[in-house]
Formats: sequence, C-alpha cells, structure tokens
Amino acid sequence: MKLNEEAARCLLCEDAKCSAVCPKKFDPARMVRAVRFENGDIGANFVDKNICAECEGFCEKACIHYDFPVRIRKITEKLCENDFDENVDLSIDFLGVKCENPFFLSSSVVAGNYEMCARAFKMGWAGAVYKTVGFIKPVETSPRFDAIGKEGTPFIGFKNLEQISDHSLEENLEIIKRLKKDFPTKVIVASIMGETDEEWTSLARLVTEAGADMIECNFSCPQMVGEGLGSDVGQNPELVKRYTECVKKGTHLPVLAKMTPNIGNMEPPAVAAICGGANGIAAINTIKCITGIDLESLEPFNSVSGKTAVSGYSGKSVLPIALRFICDMAKCEKLKNIPLSGIGGIETWRDAVQFILLGCENVQVTTAVMQYGYRIIDDLTSGLKAYMARKKISRLTDLVGKGLSNITNPDNLDRESISYPVFDSEKCIGCKRCFVSCRDGGHQAIETDKNGKARLIGSKCVGCHLCVLVCPSGAIGKSRRVKRRD
Repeated sequence: MKLNEEAARCLLCEDAKCSAVCPKKFDPARMVRAVRFENGDIGANFVDKNICAECEGFCEKACIHYDFPVRIRKITEKLCENDFDENVDLSIDFLGVKCENPFFLSSSVVAGNYEMCARAFKMGWAGAVYKTVGFIKPVETSPRFDAIGKEGTPFIGFKNLEQISDHSLEENLEIIKRLKKDFPTKVIVASIMGETDEEWTSLARLVTEAGADMIECNFSCPQMVGEGLGSDVGQNPELVKRYTECVKKGTHLPVLAKMTPNIGNMEPPAVAAICGGANGIAAINTIKCITGIDLESLEPFNSVSGKTAVSGYSGKSVLPIALRFICDMAKCEKLKNIPLSGIGGIETWRDAVQFILLGCENVQVTTAVMQYGYRIIDDLTSGLKAYMARKKISRLTDLVGKGLSNITNPDNLDRESISYPVFDSEKCIGCKRCFVSCRDGGHQAIETDKNGKARLIGSKCVGCHLCVLVCPSGAIGKSRRVKRRD
C-alpha cells in the first residue's frame, strides 16, 4: 500500500468521525491529512503507532467513505517517527513589511469579506490579498466554477468566471479598515483595478487611507470585460507602466504588480511595472481557458444557460507554468533583486518551497483553499518547518533563490553522459506498463519474461526515463550517470 494513495482517498471531513470515536483521544484524521499533504514527517505526532497497532479499529469502523473505509491503521504502521527540532524562523520581510510566515491568501473569493479573512488569520495565515476592489460592481454568473480531474483525482484544474468584488467600494474599504484594526500583526494587501488613470490613483489613495499594508495592482484578471481591464493591461507594457505610475501618485505604500501568464514573455511588462515605480512583482494570475464541451448536449462545461466564456484556469496543473514564469523573471537582469510573490498551483508545502527556491519571498494560495479550506495552513507551516529543520536551515530567507543556479539554457545541459533505468524484480508486479510505453512512445528498449517481469535492452536504451514515470509500483529507479557509448 502506498501511503500517499491511501491518504488521498480520505474525504477530509470537517468533523471527522474517525477522530471523534478514538478511545485514546488521538487524532487519526489529522494524521491522514498530514500524509495527504506530503507532510508525513509529522503525521506520527497525532497518533501512537504502538497503541494503534493493538486497537480494534474504532476509527476505521466510523469512517464514512462511500466506497470502503480508509485504512488508517495501515497508514499508521508505515509512519516514520521523526523528532524534528522545529525551532526555525518562518518570518520574512516582504517589501519592508514583516510577515510571520510566507503564506498569504491570494486575491479571490477566499479573501472576499471580513469573516473569511478573520477566520484565516486566526488559523495562522500571515496575510491576505483582499479580493480586487474597484469602482465597478459586477453581477456574477451562475454557475461560475468548473473543475477537471484525471485518474481518480477530481480536482487537478479549476476554472472560474469570478470578477472583482461584488461588494460596493465603500463596504470593501470599511472591511479593510476593520481587518487592520482587529489584526494589526497580519498583512493586509489591497488588490485594486481601475479603468482610467484617475481611478487607479483614487483607488490607491482610498485603500491607503483604509489602512492597507501594501497594494497589488490587478493587471491580469482574464475574465474582466471592458477596454483597459484585467489581462488586456498586463499584455501591454506601456499601459502597465502608466497605470503603475498612477497608483504611485496615490500612495506611499509598497506596490506589487500582478502579471498575466497569457503572454509569451512576462519580463517586458514586469520591467515596465518596475520602471513605473512598482516595488515587486506577483505572478501568476490564472490562464485563459475553456474546460470542455459536453459531447451529448454540445453545451460547454460550466454552462450558463447553454453558454460559457473564456476565463481563468488555476489549480495544481498550472504549477509548472507558474514556476517557469517566476524563474524567467528571477533570472532577468533588469529585474535583479526585485521581490517576487509566487502564485499558481500551490497545494502543499513542497509546492511552496519550489517557488521560494526560485526566488519568491512569499506565496499566495486560492484554489487549494477552495477545495480543502483554510486548515491547510497547518500543513503548510509545519511541513516547511520540518523541511528546514531537516536541512539545518534556521531562517526562511536563507532558502530564497537557492534553486536558481541549477536552471540553465538547454544548450548547457550535459549530453555526454546517460543515466540508465534500474529494474527491481522484487517490486515488479508484471503489469508491463513500462514495456507498452517504451514500445509505443520510446525506443523499444524493454523486454519481459514469461511472468511479465521487465528487463532492459541496454543497447537500445537512451535513458529517457519514461519507464520510471509510468511504473505504478515504484520498481524502476535511476542509475548513476555514466559516459555515453558511441
């Protein structure tokens, strides 16, 4: 049994019955959730594996899974008991503002009113980029969300038609003011969007007076309509520069420019924003998409009275795209030492660390919160602490940008050596998945015996590692690199 696959079956109930019935008052639900969010290092803290091994399985009997109970005791058996010193510092200064940890809510429905932001702050989120405010008040569609999945994973990508805040500007300003008053140590970022020079300046002045700590300019919302709005701005460096200058006229606060990924190269508008006075860059916003068409009705998914529109795509599936844009900007000479806020596909602490290693000083999350709730902050912070302790890194700032040097031009990659796949016959289950993929999508370098066990044909193998990726049992590993044979 693979821990992550079994933990992924958990429904992540709000009031988990498995924990409620535990006679020892352990918290198996929290343990499973830790494993689910790639945080197994701390999973053992919520149970006692020795006691659980002798238990009658009250937790599993109480599990309400629609198929069959999550095998909680099996997960518990496989947990490693790690005693990490978590005395590490997750705080970081971002744009001159002290942040208790790098985790912010991004500008969206998850940071759309006082009650939501307050609950998130109480649970441990360091800051919130309040849902974009402006002088317009949109009327939202119904429905406005869609999701796509793959092979038992129902939520790898997410589409939304949401526009900026549907509260009045006056309401939103009052909420920002109240949040800063009630949570003075939390970071309140006001996301703004105007349609004219005057509106950008006025919005900057109003949110500054309301008590925001910094401003994020929304140059990138893909579902806003109207000339000069959303991603239409982010694709136009001249307009980005001009609107940034307008914002700086209305505030003394640090300013973030939020970039659109609906563009070939993000560096030109990002540089334009800095030339206009922005202090940092946030990226990415959602990617323009259509999630699909119903083959029977011919109506689009996310149908609104039979119609839909191109709108923003987010979720785990966009993470590699977001990392690429972040890396491009971090390596751009004209953006050297410009602070970055990373957004896009962050679900676990491991995802967040990817952004930090590529140069981000903080990260923003929306889609994972929509799916799992604010509670994921526990796994984000504890997972990051455990990782830093294991790596003997005491300060978060020491991680920022440490992975950039290993990203290079394709022409600089080592092409004189090769790493061959290594087959473990004990783990091989004889499914022939590797054989099929190599035969039909590789170099026909795998053969199988009468039991379906795989063997490498070394003379044909080019070390592409497709077989490693498709093996369902983890039976194929990687060898050390050797000089390529002629």
